[in-house]
Amino acid sequence: MHRFVAALLAVASCASIVQAQTVASPPDSAPPFTLDRALDAAGASSPSLEAADAGVRAARAARTVAGLRPNPEVQVDVENVAGSGPYSGTQNAEITTGLALPIELGGKRSARIAVADSRSLRARLEAAIALADLRERVTQAYIAAAAAERRVEIAVQLASFADEGFRAASTRVTAGAASPIEQQRADVQRVSANVALDRARREAAVARENLGRLIGEPVAGPLDTEWFEQVGGYGPTRPASADGTLILAAAEADVATASAQVRLARSQRIPDVTLSAGARRLSATGDTAAVFGVSIPFPLFNSGRAALSQAQAERQAVDAKRRVTVLDTEQALAAAQAELANAAATARSTGGPALAAASEAARIARIGYAQGRFSQLDLLDAERTLADTRGAFVDALVAYHDAEARLAHLTTPAPDVAGTTP
Repeated sequence: MHRFVAALLAVASCASIVQAQTVASPPDSAPPFTLDRALDAAGASSPSLEAADAGVRAARAARTVAGLRPNPEVQVDVENVAGSGPYSGTQNAEITTGLALPIELGGKRSARIAVADSRSLRARLEAAIALADLRERVTQAYIAAAAAERRVEIAVQLASFADEGFRAASTRVTAGAASPIEQQRADVQRVSANVALDRARREAAVARENLGRLIGEPVAGPLDTEWFEQVGGYGPTRPASADGTLILAAAEADVATASAQVRLARSQRIPDVTLSAGARRLSATGDTAAVFGVSIPFPLFNSGRAALSQAQAERQAVDAKRRVTVLDTEQALAAAQAELANAAATARSTGGPALAAASEAARIARIGYAQGRFSQLDLLDAERTLADTRGAFVDALVAYHDAEARLAHLTTPAPDVAGTTP
């Protein structure tokens, strides 16, 4: 018996990897629903991208508003009316009509424009962030759907193994070569495998529906299992740096906005001047005279110092948040790179010799059990090992693609939006 087990393991170690991985359902004639197709569909119908685009348009309108100058005022004054004596009527009324023009001092207009420009830049970066977030969400949903369908294939194979084991146990019990308890145990295994298969199919259907909801259209045809099972080469870990990333660009845009707010608060401490000019009709003589005026606010109660202090404190807070963002991003980059490398190594190990050996061992165990050379416990152990190996392979693929998606999201380069016209 020990010699046969040793021979079994020797055969299993030399089994073909390709044969071990040939467990998928028959090829579908329809082309695969690829990840690129899902990303394109999501980009055309995503509410988050629509909201980000509306934010960009609003920022452009705000930029136009910031560049507008104060409106002039038309002033009409009527004097010497509704009084007593000769001023009880309107015969002695004096009417003054004029035009008042506010003059902004201290660079308020340019400061407003600077704030609006920085907010417009932030809105465009926010649109790029929304696109990167959407791509990550779609990729993760696609990974979940592909993994769920891969687990259905595993459950189908295990259900087939359980059916074969039940038939073999029934044959042995009928021939008197085994105890009826083996048939009962095999029947329990068969029922459990079928229940697991139903659960896997429901989970796969839910994962596919969730992907369809996210991209805005039904997912038709098979998913791209070739992409899902592909593990790319991954070399030495690169130094984790947030330089040039979209996340850091957004944090720096927030700092620029806060700095512009400080400049605006400083400019608002300088009072504006209102110039007025008009004409007055003198009712006593019927003559007309020109009237000129200058109005300057006196900052007695509100000098703008508190607003400036608030803006400076907010700028310090935003700058501190930028440094936190750098630290968090670099830590996330290092973690994603390590997870990507570990998942790639695990996927190559479980999907290569380990999966081939487990598949061949389960095949030989089924044959040996039917011939009475292996016990039922040996068969169940071999099939359980195969299921665990295939499940570990799928889990490693999920971890690999998830880490790859997160790494791509973290390293998304900042778009060249600084020089574009708002």
